[in-house]
Amino acid sequence: MLSVLVTGISGRMGQAVQQAVTQNPETNVGATHDVGIELAPVLEKCDVAIDFSHHSFTAELLAEAVKTQKSLVIGTTGHTDEERRLIQEAAKSIPIVYASNFSVGVNTLFWLTRKAAQILGDTCDIEVIEMHHHHKIDAPSGTARTLAEILCAETGMSYTDDVVHGREGMVGARPQRQIGMHALRGGDVVGDHTVMFATDGERVELTHKASSRMTFASGAVRAALWLQGKQAGLYNMEDVLGFSTI
Repeated sequence: MLSVLVTGISGRMGQAVQQAVTQNPETNVGATHDVGIELAPVLEKCDVAIDFSHHSFTAELLAEAVKTQKSLVIGTTGHTDEERRLIQEAAKSIPIVYASNFSVGVNTLFWLTRKAAQILGDTCDIEVIEMHHHHKIDAPSGTARTLAEILCAETGMSYTDDVVHGREGMVGARPQRQIGMHALRGGDVVGDHTVMFATDGERVELTHKASSRMTFASGAVRAALWLQGKQAGLYNMEDVLGFSTI
């Protein structure tokens, strides 16, 4: 039985992960963590931590996990470049699954986006549109950023230089080598993501819509189980699902 530490337990995703861990016959909740609770004692009792808290907590979690040689599943988004560097450094010592989205459907969208960009990327205008509930604090979503990074990798564009976050005013004609990013917020939307490839006469749209956080939580538990026995390294959900070999 895999003993799991669930962080950010007071948040929506933390509660969903706790439910998913409890429902899985191969896992149990060894401990939970939230702001104000000392990390070391609760992490020591568990085999792996699943983190959907806040990016500001990541450095502390990484340091303690490396110290105690515990595996990590990180689903928190909004990390700074320095925090991403810390994740990469920690992965030299412990196995980590770090993903912007743990849904099987979304990771299928990642794979399809990569293939579509290889076929259409040089001939189409590319736009990414995402929508989430009004409580979400980061924009664009981590999933939308991953989609844009995939598109940049396949088309030779740069996330820093070629991704435009919304448009306003007299911006002029749209250059082809540009990726538009649009973040919508409202209501209780769990997460919608669309990648659009548009050219004269036709348009291809790849869309994923989530209606329950449990799809993400169950995917995170699947990743935690997959990590058992893995060597130190930085993995993503496509590795967990075997998409990286397709």
